[in-house]
Amino acid sequence: MSRITGRRHRTFATALFAATSAVAAVLTVTPSAGAAPSERHDPEQKAVFEQTNDPSGNTVIAFARDRHGHLHEAGRYATGGVGATLDQAPIDPLASQGSLTHDPAHQLLYAVNAGSDTVTVFEVRGARLHRLQIVSSHGRLPVSVGVAKDRVYILDAGGDGTITGYQVRGRHLVAVPRSTRSLALGNADAPYFLSAPSDVVITPDGTKVIVATKSHNTLQTFRLDHRGAPAAKAVITPSAGVTPFALAFDRRGNLLVTEAPGTQSSYKVESDGSLTTVSAAVPNNGQQASCWAAVAGNHVYVSNAGSGTITAYRIAHNGALSLKDSSGITAKTDTGPVDLAISGDQRFLYQEANGAGAIDEFTIGVDGSLTRIGTVTGLPVFDGSKGPEGLAAT
Repeated sequence: MSRITGRRHRTFATALFAATSAVAAVLTVTPSAGAAPSERHDPEQKAVFEQTNDPSGNTVIAFARDRHGHLHEAGRYATGGVGATLDQAPIDPLASQGSLTHDPAHQLLYAVNAGSDTVTVFEVRGARLHRLQIVSSHGRLPVSVGVAKDRVYILDAGGDGTITGYQVRGRHLVAVPRSTRSLALGNADAPYFLSAPSDVVITPDGTKVIVATKSHNTLQTFRLDHRGAPAAKAVITPSAGVTPFALAFDRRGNLLVTEAPGTQSSYKVESDGSLTTVSAAVPNNGQQASCWAAVAGNHVYVSNAGSGTITAYRIAHNGALSLKDSSGITAKTDTGPVDLAISGDQRFLYQEANGAGAIDEFTIGVDGSLTRIGTVTGLPVFDGSKGPEGLAAT
């Protein structure tokens, strides 16, 4: 694996998004698997993790982060499951956000095994991982995991789509009884990538689960009871913009929604599960396939797979959004940017570039600007039928 500083131009032939288109507990408990770093273990080491989503054997690649924000491979860890690719997915095989999710409160990492209908639970030990558990997703094609407090929800994209809840107890997940709910999407078992739901999140107070449905153009909110079980039916909110994809929260708990044609909306989450629009599809950023988002301070960063760029939006105190840069371009990336991850100290942003087999490294300025500091290369590339999906940082 090599490193380059600055931008290396690559060519990669791939179709991209049509911008206006819109009670089981643990299955197995196993010891950690995969290569471990040779250097002495440092539990305080900061790290970034990428998921290969390989259909022949899913793996998480761990990178140690140095004090300058550069990444250095530190180990590879088998999840014990296999990856998958949604029908006609153009650059991101799972067409989702949150397929690899860090739980900082419990120092756990959750990795979906879309081809196995399972989720793997790792303990995070600095830049090392220890595999603890593999749990059922209770559906078909898990693509996203949401976390808040002691609650974890898994989103399955296959068929009607489902959510299923778990609770963190110690270092393990325990299934919430009778928590599986249908999204009633009416899709095929192996859905077309634009028809599949894309993201699941839990509100910061742990009281609601929200799902984005892409071409169905809705946001589904399930209220949770004291046990963490969802209401029988979702509160359905029509999306303010076309093809809602990525979900995130600002530091005041407003819901931020990234829409594929290049717009961004924000909502206040009401106690009854309804969503009140704050910003409705703010002016188009002029980029193509805006589908992944991450929040740092008063900015939300969006990756644009079809343009090889990142767009930053300012977040006002009330959750209103505006473009940081009038051009819509805050930074340029390598080919096919998909998942984003922000370091725990919010000093660095990492961009998974699926068309280049790379992770681009950026520092985050006090004004929200991004400065490219390097690139990790030699990683798996999306080849039209399989490729990586998922990025997380500590």
